[in-house]
Amino acid sequence: MEQDARGILDPETGLTRFRLDRHAPSAPVSRFVDRYWVTAWDLTGCAPHVQRVLPHPVVNVVFHGGGAGVYGPATRVVPRRLEGSGWALGVMFRPAGFRPFLGRPMSTIVDAALPWSELFDAEVPDHDGPESLIAWMDGLLAARLPGRRHPAEDTADLVDRLAADPSVVSVSALAGREGIGVRLLQRRFADHVGLPPKTVIRRYRLYEAAERARSGERPDWGALAAELGYSDQSHLTREFTSVIGTPPGRYAALGRSRGTPGG
Repeated sequence: MEQDARGILDPETGLTRFRLDRHAPSAPVSRFVDRYWVTAWDLTGCAPHVQRVLPHPVVNVVFHGGGAGVYGPATRVVPRRLEGSGWALGVMFRPAGFRPFLGRPMSTIVDAALPWSELFDAEVPDHDGPESLIAWMDGLLAARLPGRRHPAEDTADLVDRLAADPSVVSVSALAGREGIGVRLLQRRFADHVGLPPKTVIRRYRLYEAAERARSGERPDWGALAAELGYSDQSHLTREFTSVIGTPPGRYAALGRSRGTPGG
């Protein structure tokens, strides 16, 4: 998380409250799952910690406190309250990666929190910790993989290319680069990702801005706004503040004050 905290807001504080470990899925399951993540915390005798997250445009299946839930793509920052001691295991799917398991358009579960039993007919087994649960979940998904390439996999690859290329800043530019029409692109995103392509593009651009802000250097906000496709610095500031809840300059100063490398 020190190198890549995309989606985790104010990670410097978070790292003093909890530990986050990431685990790769098996090769077959990696068609649809990006990673398994395990969060563990011990705040015994301490005040609860509320960790704010701007989730990736994906589904997470989360096991915690003896239960499990399926969380659809989110349109807003999500607070997670940690208190006492415990751990949680998450299965972070790739963008569009949950579509074959859902069996209906992803737009139907945006901002939804669904019980495990509504989407999976397997009972969560007794286990001795997150490692054994990861092995069980990986096997469960491996047994349910589509035999043939699913159309959502093409969309997942498209979103991966988008995430890796900050120069893509508009829906029309993305559609043109991919050689498809804007309306078809929008339909594919509604079906496979759940969120509109404009929202996904902006999400990754805000991740980039937040990572630059916490890098320890003082960004040239005007230049960064232009690089990320905003009309001007004030446009970036308004959107960053609206979504993240803090102006970018203040967010950067917060990271420097809490010991970001280079700060």
